[in-house]
Amino acid sequence: MHDDRTLVEARLKRVLDERVRPAVYPASVPLDVAVWNAPGEPVPVAEGLAAEPVPTAVGERWGAPWGTSWFRVSGTVPKEWAGRTVEAVLDLGFDENMPGFQCEGLVYRPDGTPVKGLNPRNQWVRIAAPAEGGEEVRLHIEAASNPVILDYHPFLPTRLGDKETAGSEPQYKLARMDLAVFDETVWQLVIDLEVLGELMRELPEDSGRRYDIVRAVGRALDAVDLQDVNGSAAAARALLEGVLSTPAEPSAHRISAVGHAHIDSAWLWPLRETVRKVARTTSNMTALIEDEPDFVFAMSQAQQWAWIKEHRPEVWAKVKKAVADGRFVPAGGMWVESDTNMPGSEAMARQFVHGKRFFLDEFGVENDEAWLPDTFGFAAGLPQIIKAAGSKWLLTQKISWSQTNRFPHHTFNWEGIDGTRIFTHFPPVDTYNCSMKGSEIAHAAKNFKDKGVARHSLAPTGWGDGGGGTTREMIAKAARMRDLEGSATVRWETPEQFFQKAEAEYPNAPVWVGELYLELHRATLTSQAGTKQGNRRSEHLLREAELWAATAAVRCAEFTYPYEQLDRIWKTVLLHQFHDILPGSSIAWVHREARATYAALARELNGIIEAAQRALAGEGTDELVFNSTPHARDGVPAGGARTAAVGGRSAIEARAEGGFVLDNELLRVEIDARGLVVSAYDLVADRETVAPGAAANLPQLHADFPNMWDAWDVDEFYRNTVTDLTEADEVTAGEGASVRVVRAFGDSRLTQVLSLASGAQRLDIDTEVDWHETEKFLKLAFPLDIHAERYASETQFGHFYRPTHTNTSWEAAKFEACNHRFVHLEEPGWGVALVNDSTYGHDVTRAVRGDDEGTTTTVRVSLLRAPRFPDPETDQGVHRFRHALVPGAAIGDAVREGYRINLPERRVSGGCEVTPLVTVDNDAVVVTAVKLADDGSGDVVVRFHESRGGRAKATLTAGFPAADVTVTDLLERPLDEVAAPELTGDAVSVKLRPFELVTLRFGRRVG
Repeated sequence: MHDDRTLVEARLKRVLDERVRPAVYPASVPLDVAVWNAPGEPVPVAEGLAAEPVPTAVGERWGAPWGTSWFRVSGTVPKEWAGRTVEAVLDLGFDENMPGFQCEGLVYRPDGTPVKGLNPRNQWVRIAAPAEGGEEVRLHIEAASNPVILDYHPFLPTRLGDKETAGSEPQYKLARMDLAVFDETVWQLVIDLEVLGELMRELPEDSGRRYDIVRAVGRALDAVDLQDVNGSAAAARALLEGVLSTPAEPSAHRISAVGHAHIDSAWLWPLRETVRKVARTTSNMTALIEDEPDFVFAMSQAQQWAWIKEHRPEVWAKVKKAVADGRFVPAGGMWVESDTNMPGSEAMARQFVHGKRFFLDEFGVENDEAWLPDTFGFAAGLPQIIKAAGSKWLLTQKISWSQTNRFPHHTFNWEGIDGTRIFTHFPPVDTYNCSMKGSEIAHAAKNFKDKGVARHSLAPTGWGDGGGGTTREMIAKAARMRDLEGSATVRWETPEQFFQKAEAEYPNAPVWVGELYLELHRATLTSQAGTKQGNRRSEHLLREAELWAATAAVRCAEFTYPYEQLDRIWKTVLLHQFHDILPGSSIAWVHREARATYAALARELNGIIEAAQRALAGEGTDELVFNSTPHARDGVPAGGARTAAVGGRSAIEARAEGGFVLDNELLRVEIDARGLVVSAYDLVADRETVAPGAAANLPQLHADFPNMWDAWDVDEFYRNTVTDLTEADEVTAGEGASVRVVRAFGDSRLTQVLSLASGAQRLDIDTEVDWHETEKFLKLAFPLDIHAERYASETQFGHFYRPTHTNTSWEAAKFEACNHRFVHLEEPGWGVALVNDSTYGHDVTRAVRGDDEGTTTTVRVSLLRAPRFPDPETDQGVHRFRHALVPGAAIGDAVREGYRINLPERRVSGGCEVTPLVTVDNDAVVVTAVKLADDGSGDVVVRFHESRGGRAKATLTAGFPAADVTVTDLLERPLDEVAAPELTGDAVSVKLRPFELVTLRFGRRVG
């Protein structure tokens, strides 16, 4: 008998939904339920277990937003169930959404042993297999009533994203609390039918294999007695054995399934809740590992492992055992799955330092792969950092989300700014939450762009984002697809096993040069300005703290280097670089806490800096200027301190047409009556900076309502409407050579101070915005009289060029991009830099001014946005930004001025000038870190790179007796393949390739 596929599909769906799946639990009895609601924040496990609950029942409401309820369930296995498999079925009131975005639970035994997590796709707890009958059952559930915030239709502003505004209305209703008989034969039949039904839908219309499956499924459905599913399931399964045992074609695509649960370290939940999400997920995964001999689970983010160790020692013990057995795999070698666009050079390096070191110290595991499935694009400096950390592979999935251009490869070599290449894979399954659906596996095989020359891909398998991980259903489906005709083959493998196979079969993989730009989520470069400023300032405070603490520890016997304190602070900063915190896409609670954390870290770091500088300055009343930048500054050497120098001349005068003129004999800047810069004349080069007829420092306001993902996205059509904020309430002369400009717009107020310091070839622009707009985007525009087909943006350990034109769809898609401290544009012999102290997003456009009048290149920095989801109060309040326009700047000037604006000089009273701990005789070579070695040996570690994109020679001289010097990786381990440079006295000579990164470790000579 032949059934048409469409008819069989419809029949299969109804029979599965209405008869077969319900028969998985053919008998059940209710459990007794009691509940205790924890006051305030979550309590320790022992306290929750010891609390005295009150009776409740299925159907009762529970759970204020972000609350914790401890349920106690108890009952007795019926005697008549002896010999059968018994499970507890515990439904806290789940809906059908993905796990991790609603209520969750962690089940404990009365002695405090964790059993497993509960979520919508994982509601069972095994009680006995087989049962004897009469067993007494008592379980405790730590239930989190996390509110549902993510609703795709549409994204609505909500106050549920912060405990302070979420209210106390119960969110959930207990749905089921039963003991039940588990019929494994019926459960296996469900998996058989799901796998074949999903495969059937993916096969070609004229496929003989599809016909065989349609016929077999039809016969199996005929064999199911709808009034006795449990009694007929075995016979139905027998009719499917033939089609399930037919092996795959030898040429079938090969998928390495890696158990996975991408857990956002914060997103639509606060950091403290992620600690519990990790505990729930890892409890589930260690339980699965015990039950499933082929299953392998990989987890990234050393921070999450550290949370388990610190907060859930009972879970940690199970995890350690599973790691020792090779089944639970530390992955990625980073502290968190960070954003990679915005973290600075040292921060990006330290992500690997702290991540890899944790896995090495705890398990002796060295990661060869970087694991970043969900990060929003990848900066062009990252390959060198991965290699310098001792790794060689990269996995991500997010680039498949790009909206305009499809990336041409799934497996390739990615080349960074210095020429380093990293073997990289994008899973063609196009999800990091693969659930082993036939449609997903078929899509991976069809979508794989490198077929014909390669046939291995990876599938991160398990519920993620909010956690959950792999389920027993996914494992059962994978088992059927291990060798199944019509399907790709599936094997559980570690990331290392996949990459070894993929690299071996594809030795000449194609090369992609430059950044991996995500054509989506561009607004994450601007959203939540306070979080971004906290990150930038923390990075630079850490630079200062390490530099001055190392200098003081070497020079001053009474000063002790604060190893543990700096280690803790670094880890906190790295945590907040997670790809939903630093990008500004988390709920209000996360960013409220982040701002408070950054403020506390600033106090700590300033304390370290001040103590070290006081120790170095000694007794005296001279005013010493400390220079933390990597370049000499106003007579003060890099990393040193000297007596303050006397300033030069700068002047201000009224402008005939209204406004003011600032002049310091290097620049002449005209600010008109509107407070706009209409001229910035380079007196040295005899060259105008501002485009003819245009005005710079122009605030512009756009409507900003993206099609989706409010905090994440800015869509190109935002440019269709713009308001130039040219009206000024006040344009007045300020202190020194400065002008104060005040503008009111909407419900907001913008105040700027434009100043020209003596001896400085830059216009400093300090901006304060009291921001109270909704769904608006504020930019600051600088139209420049410069013709450039490309411009440079600073990235980690160098800079990266992007075109100013839109010749192709790839270029047009980069209408909002990232820079660190500067962007730089240049004609041969003359350039302009725009530097900043805390902004990242920007755009650069080029327009023709008219016939034979040349082109204007406009740089716009992105200041503020006002999305309403997930934080309806995003960026409301006062913000301060510092920028500087630097006419006549070469790329080296851009580097120098970028450091200068981010590392203001510090003035300390004392009597001792401070010579640098390390000096470099070539300004092209930039030192990014001077510190003591992390192992406490007292060795001095210096990290530096070539910063201009050319070859460089330099001599580094230690300001202390150097015993030896070695070249190391980022973890300060000697690189055996690199010869130690020759130490001449206390100096060493180096030769660097463009953007080359080097770490040197100096031993100190005693006596």
